[in-house]
Parts: sequence; C-alpha cells; structure tokens
Amino acid sequence: MRARFAPVRDCFHDLFAAGRETGAGLAIWYDGTPVVDLVAGSRAAVPPGRSVPPAGGGDPWRPDTLVNVYSVGKPVAALCLLLLVDRGRLDLDDPVVDHWPGFRAPATVRQVLSHTAGLPAFPVPRRADAIADWDLLCADLAAAEPRWEPGTVAGEHAWTYGHLVGELVRRVDGRSVGRFLAEEIAGPWRLDLGFGLGAADRRRCADLSYADPGWPARTLGEPGSLRAAALGNPAGGLDVAVLNGPLWRGAQVPAVNLHATAAGLARCYAGLLAGGTLDGVRLFSPELVAEATRAQYDGPDLVLDRRVCWTLGMQREPDGSWGMGGIGGSSAWADPGRGYVFAYATARLADHDRVDELVEALHTCL
Repeated sequence: MRARFAPVRDCFHDLFAAGRETGAGLAIWYDGTPVVDLVAGSRAAVPPGRSVPPAGGGDPWRPDTLVNVYSVGKPVAALCLLLLVDRGRLDLDDPVVDHWPGFRAPATVRQVLSHTAGLPAFPVPRRADAIADWDLLCADLAAAEPRWEPGTVAGEHAWTYGHLVGELVRRVDGRSVGRFLAEEIAGPWRLDLGFGLGAADRRRCADLSYADPGWPARTLGEPGSLRAAALGNPAGGLDVAVLNGPLWRGAQVPAVNLHATAAGLARCYAGLLAGGTLDGVRLFSPELVAEATRAQYDGPDLVLDRRVCWTLGMQREPDGSWGMGGIGGSSAWADPGRGYVFAYATARLADHDRVDELVEALHTCL
C-alpha cells in the first residue's frame, strides 16, 4: 500500500479497535492503479457486542474471502444485460414483452434498469425456500400489475431487480445471469465475484452477523409499507440463518446475493471508470458506459423514501460519482472527478457510517 493512503489504513483498523467491525475487505484504485487492498477480522459470525481483533483469530478473513454484499450486486447484474445491449441483442427502449412473452407490465428495458418499471415487490407472498425457484418468482413478476405507470416514478426494486434483469438476460442469451456473468464479465476481467456459488466457493464465504439484534426490523421498515413489501418477500432475506446457509449462497438472487471480494468489486469499477477496458480487455464501449452511468431518473424513490438519482443500475451523486451501497454496509463506487474507485465488503450488518468515514479518510489523501 502506498504511504500516501496510510490514513485510510488507519481508519480501517480503527473500526476493529472500536468494536464496530468484525470482518471486512477494502480495495481502492486511484488514477487507474490499485493503491489499497486490505482485509482484516474474522470470517466467522460474531454475536452483537463482541469485538474481533484485526488478525481475526482462528478463522481470519483472507484476500479470497467472499461475502454477501446485498444491493452492491445490482449494478453487476445490470452489466450483464447492458453487455447484451452493447452487442446489439436488444435495445434499451424495447418493451420488455418483446423479449419476455406474457410479461404484463408495459415497461421498457430502460425502465427495468432504472427502477421505474413499477414492480418493486414480488406480488405473491413466498416462503424462504422460494429463493431457489427462479421460474416461480419470474412467473409472479410476469403476471403482476405495476404499482405505478412505468417511467413516472422510481422505487428501488429491492428483490425483484435481479429477476427482471436476469430473466431478460436468459430470454435474450439463453444462459442464466450467473453463468453469463462468470463467462462474459468475471472471467475476462478476472473478478472474484458471482451469483449462485458452487460448493468450493461456498467454503470461502464469510458468515454475516448483526451489529445489533434490532437491525432486521429497523431495515425492513414499517409493517405494511412498500419498503417492507419490497424487502420482506420472499421471507428470509434479512435472516442470517438463511443468508449463511447453502440454499441462499447457491441460489441466484441477483438483486441481493452477489458474493464478492472487495478487490473483485474494485476491479469491476476500475474497468468501467476506464471506459469499459481493464488490463487491455475491452468489454463495453465507452458510449455504453457513458449511458449506463448517466442520470435516468432524479426524484422521489417510493421505497427508499428519499430523493434518488438512478442511472442504469446505480445511484449517482451530485458530485458525479456513481455506484451502489448495500443494506448492512458494503459499498462500491467510482468518482470520475477525483479519479478513484472504492469498494468495501463487510460481514457486519450495520449502518453505513463506516463507509462514510473511510471515504472521508480517502479524500484527505487526494
């Protein structure tokens, strides 16, 4: 690590010293070069109130440790569909029904990618085991009436995003979104991340744990709210007993169950920040990257209950940075103005203040 970025390293280790972090990875690229790649803590689940030394004890976090990063995976799923757009296999303004016969909502591909399609929640209550039934959940979505006229307003498609995007990938290409990601993006760019892990990769995973027992209820929101509907169905998406099990890790739930290293996420964003090329391998055209990171909707989000600027799969900030945070604390962003990529992958489910502090430390180094 470059000495210039020592304040970032110190901030990272202070999180462990204060008992606010138990296991995580942090990766930063600056000016097209990796400058920070840190891991610390434990892969094991840690009960609320307990701290873990940076060394991690008997089950240390390793550079190849994978962790569920929740919505940080949404842009990665979107890239699979955007690669097909870039190759001319479909158009952003195509009606979804043109590629998915029987799809009821009058939404376009662009509206799906920008969270304005009107389908932020699965319409039929499903048990946790439904996460493994791709066809069932996609059929639920195909038959659903949109909650608003597509394109008029946004609401983060918290669970449904990955199935909407992933089924379009499957309908156009024939491969599942997990296989497409592995073969067309993660493989060529050497990204350590994926949907639907095999047995060997499941053994590399860190177990998620709560910083406090009230985190699931606080995250779900008010009973009966649109947020609760979007996050709570199928059941189990906030339950570590489900999240740390083989069913979840082996299933493809692309909106919320990408398993990744921080370094893998940083490499992905580095390729995008460079206009679609990484280590000499061009996957996306600069024009596609520009369109994918351009504001598509800027206004109220009915699920997040705040103003959001959505691109095609990411959020965009007023300073021009773009990326995505996940509930629980993981995050991946690119800041074109300052020339950096930031990726944080954590197993400690808590609020986002850790990321804010790390980014603030980074800004003091630039």
